[in-house]
This record gives sequence, structure tokens and C-alpha cells, in this order.
Amino acid sequence: MPDQSTPQARMSAEVSQEPDPTGGLGVSRRALLGTAGATGLVLGAAGGAVGYAAAPAPATPLTSVGSDRVMFHGKHQPGITEGLQARGHLAAFDLAAGAGRKEAAALLRRWSTTAERLMSGEAAPHDDTDVARDAGPSSLTITFGFGHGFFGRTGLEKQRPSALDPLPDFSSDHLDKARSDGDLWVQIGANDALVAFHALRAIQKDAGGAARLRWQMNGFNRTPGATARPMTARNLMGQLDGTRNPKPTDSDFDRRIFVPASGEPAWMANGSYAVVRRIRMLLDDWEKLSGSAQEQVIGRRKANGAPLSGGGETTPMDLEKTDAEGEYVVPLNAHARITRPDKNGGAAMLRRPFSYHDGFEADGTPDAGLLFVCWQADPLRGFVPVQRKLDRGDALSQFIRHEASGLFAVPGGAAKGEYVGQRLLEG
Repeated sequence: MPDQSTPQARMSAEVSQEPDPTGGLGVSRRALLGTAGATGLVLGAAGGAVGYAAAPAPATPLTSVGSDRVMFHGKHQPGITEGLQARGHLAAFDLAAGAGRKEAAALLRRWSTTAERLMSGEAAPHDDTDVARDAGPSSLTITFGFGHGFFGRTGLEKQRPSALDPLPDFSSDHLDKARSDGDLWVQIGANDALVAFHALRAIQKDAGGAARLRWQMNGFNRTPGATARPMTARNLMGQLDGTRNPKPTDSDFDRRIFVPASGEPAWMANGSYAVVRRIRMLLDDWEKLSGSAQEQVIGRRKANGAPLSGGGETTPMDLEKTDAEGEYVVPLNAHARITRPDKNGGAAMLRRPFSYHDGFEADGTPDAGLLFVCWQADPLRGFVPVQRKLDRGDALSQFIRHEASGLFAVPGGAAKGEYVGQRLLEG
């Protein structure tokens, strides 16, 4: 496949002379992205015209949502540091009986080829379903990881990271094993629902006889551009969620989120560990609370995310401030107090969740909540200590239930010409 990493190369992408049903000549999605390249499209750009039309009509620009593109190749895998996407799919696969290291390598090679093409706005390499035919990349990201069981099935036990040891049990867990763990994990996100589904279907078809689907979950977030200005996302409880998230501009961001280039094992260099939890929100109980009672549970104002101790959303929380009766303004069991990094030995994780809604129970109770995904260089120093403290007395715990869980090693990004996990599977 020609290198289209430069505007000049993308501009010269060939228009496929494929007949359309009317007898005319169609314009391929590759040519569509070539048009985008000519505009100087960059990741996250708000402009950039992308054309799609049947010849000989002139190209029609896509919106900024459709034209935004994330690169597949890089130091880190996509889908970690990018902003929240409007639609997401999480899936776990188990290697099929008899499938081992060779079959796993072939599968990751197929998946990486498909991910690169779809993220650039092209069709799947074979048997494309045309679901995303009219769309641009729409910030599509596809991320791959390995679960604990993957290493035994491929004879790579000696390469299994110690950080991938099973998570401890927590008292708030009500885990469904059928929807937890897995040999392989895939995270898909996009700002268009059809683009995201198209990627999910392509990945599932690529699995072929090498792996079978273990579980799959669907999520969503607010669509970028739906608010007057960029702002922290809200969850289904109506709370701003992610106010104190680490930022790539933080001086210690890489140290906290990514395995260093000199880290162990070597194949995890520039990778990260993803903890995935399906957390049901008991919305009927939550919504019975008054607004002020909800704020006491969280420790922040519902309207703007400001700490109860005063200021705005990003104002540091004053944990020592008391009211006229001498009570702490931010309650001792408030969720925001317990999760502060400076109260957890500096433990930090990058939260990048999706909300979910899977319908209603027979009594009308919503099956809804959070597909919690957090990233860290070491889950034993990131997720685990924070969750243990939450387990011991978080006021929010009576309004949520952890129903599924997984921990996955997500290797660094693939260089041009490589596939994800190649240094593990061919090392």
C-alpha cells in the first residue's frame, strides 16, 4: 500500500475506476482521503474539506466531524490520549481451540492492516460491508491488548508482565465471569456510530477461525461540538466525570501512563495497561437524592464540577475547610476526596470511559452506567490502591455495582510496516 503520510502523497492517491450501478465511475474512499490530504488535514483539525461524489460531479466537503483522522502508526497505540469519542465498542476474544502463537500473529497482522485502512477512511481490505461508505474517518481509533490467558495459550508465559497479575477481589464486585477478562481485547471509538460499527464488524469478521468472541459492549459519549465550548463530559448521573484527569501536558504524564522505553518486559515499551470495568449505576436510587445530597456524595457541585470547598472546576480542593458547625465541607467519604492522587500515594490513571444503556429490566429499572476504561503504567500502583480505598468507604458505592472486569496489556504503537504485538509474537 503506497505511503500516504504526506499531503503530496495523499494528493496523488489514485481514483479507482470501479463501475457503479448506474454505469458511471465511482470514487473510492482512498480517493476521498486523497482529497482530504490536499487540504492539509491534520489530527483534530476543525476544517479540511473531504470530497465524495460520483464522477463527474464536483466533490462535496465532509463536515469537520467526518474529516478528522487519527494515525494508526506511532509511539503509542491510538485510542489512549485522544479526546472522548461519541461512540465506542469494547470486545474481548478468546483464541480458538488449537490456535497458538502462529495463529495469533496472523490474526494481529490482519487486525492491524484492517485498523490502518479503516482509520485512514479506506474500505476494509476484503469483504467490506459498505456501512461507512459515505463517511470519512470520523476520528476512528482501534486499540488492541492482551489478557492474562493469552500468554499461556501461545506458549509465551515467560513474557507475561507481572503487572498483568489478576486484580484482587473487591467487596463491591458482583462480577459476571462470562463478561470479564479474555485473551484479546479490542477498543473501538469514533465520532460517527456507523463508522464505529463498521470497524467492529470488520474486526469480528477478521477473527475468522482463530478467535471467538467472548463478550462485547457498546457505549457512547456526548458528540464533540454539541456544547458551546469544549468541556468535561458528564456521566449518566449528571456529574462532570474526569475533572482531575492527567493531561499529556503534565510533566509526569508519560511516567504515570506509559511503560518506559527501558521498562520490562521489553515488548511493552511505550505501552500501557487498561483496566476495564462495567459499572452499573443504580439510577433509580440516585435520582431520589436531592441535588445537594448528590453533591455531598461526590464532593463537587453538579452544575459546574467545582469542589464544595469553593472556586471553579479546576480549583484545588481544600480538604481541611470546615463549615460553621466544624464539619468538613467536603465529607470524609466523598468520592472526589477519596480518589485524589495526593491521598493515594500519587496513584494516577487516565480515565477514558463510555456511558452505556442496555435497555430496561422488567420492572423498568434501567440497565445503564459506565464502561470504565482507565490507563496506567502499572495497575498495581494506579487502579488497585484507589479502588481499595473506595471499597472501604466511598459514599458513591451504594449507588453503583461493578458487574464485569478485565485487565489488559496494551503494547506500544506499531511502526510503519509492523503489526501490533509483533515484538512479542516474533521476538
